[in-house]
Amino acid sequence: MTIKDIAQRSGYAVGTVSRVLNGHPDVSDAARAKILSVVADTGFQPNDNARHLKQRGGSGIAVIVKGARNLLFAGILEEMQSLIKSAGRAAAVYYLDEDDDEVEQAVRVSREFKPLGILFLGGNQKNFEERFKSVKCPCVLVTTRADTMDFKNLSSVSTDDAEGAAQAIRSLIAAGHRHIGVIGGHLCTDCGPGAANTSQTRLFGCRRGFMEAEVAFDETVQFEAARFSMPGGYEAANALLDRCPDLTALFAMSDVMAIGAMRAIHDRGLRVPEDISLMGYDGIEQAGYCVPRLSTIRQRAPQLARRGVEILLRQASGGGGAVHEIIPFQLVPGESVREVK
Repeated sequence: MTIKDIAQRSGYAVGTVSRVLNGHPDVSDAARAKILSVVADTGFQPNDNARHLKQRGGSGIAVIVKGARNLLFAGILEEMQSLIKSAGRAAAVYYLDEDDDEVEQAVRVSREFKPLGILFLGGNQKNFEERFKSVKCPCVLVTTRADTMDFKNLSSVSTDDAEGAAQAIRSLIAAGHRHIGVIGGHLCTDCGPGAANTSQTRLFGCRRGFMEAEVAFDETVQFEAARFSMPGGYEAANALLDRCPDLTALFAMSDVMAIGAMRAIHDRGLRVPEDISLMGYDGIEQAGYCVPRLSTIRQRAPQLARRGVEILLRQASGGGGAVHEIIPFQLVPGESVREVK
C-alpha cells in the first residue's frame, strides 16, 4: 500500500493526500475526512514516518492519532506539529481507527524506531493497563486522563469529560428540556474500575447531570451508541427518535456526531431547534458554521496541544515524573438549543 493507492481509493490527487498525511491546513474538510477514512480502513502507514524517526536517531517524536475522522484531533495535531518543528524535532504521525489498539502501535513504534517520546491523541485506558508497561520512552496522553494509572513515564493533558458532559445536560435541563436523548461512542464492556473509555466517562457525567436535577434518564432507552462520525450520529439520532418520539433534545458526545444528528433531524422533516434541540461536544471550528450554529462544550485544542508537547519535551530531557493536567472547557451557546415551557 502506497500513497498512490490511497489517492486512487479516495479519489483525490497524490498531492492532496500528502498534505492531509502531513497535517497541512489547506485541505477541505470533505477531502480530509475521506482520505483519513481510507487511511484508517487500509491500515496505511506512510513510509515517511519510519524514515523520519530513523533519520533523527532517537530524537524524533511519534504521534499516534486514534480516530482518523476526529476533527478535534486534526486541529490539535496541526498545532502539535508546528510546536514540534519549532523545537527542532521531527514528528511521525500514525493514524488508527477508533477501535484499534493505540498501545500495541506504540509498542511496535517504540521497539522498531526508538523515538524520543510518544504523544497519544485519544486512547482507551484498558489498552494502557494491559500493555503500556512495555513502552519505556516518555509519553503523554492528550484528551484522555491517565492519572488513575501508575505509570511513571505516562503523563496526561485532558478536559474533565465527566463535568463537561454534566454541564451539557444541565444546560439542556435549564432550557426546560426533560426528555433528552444521548448519543455516544461504544462502551467498554470489560473495563475494570478506573479504566473507563471516553464514552463511559461522558455518560457518567450525563447521569450526574440528570440526577442533580432529579430528571429521569433511562439509558437503556435514551442512550444510543455509535461510531464517532457523522454517519454514526445520523444513524444514532434516527434510532433514538424512532424509539423515543417524545424527545425534545439530543446531546451528542462529539460535534461530528451532532452534525450527523442534525442532518437526520432535517431528513425526518423536523427542525433544529424548533422541534429538537441539539448540543454537541468538542467545539470544533465546523460547529460555528452549521445552520443553525451548534451549541457545544468546547475543548481548548491549542492549550491541549501546547501543554502535551511541552510536558513531553521536558520529560524527554530528564524533567521529572508523570504530570497530569486538566484544561478547563467552555460552554459555547449556539443557535441549536431553544427554551421550552
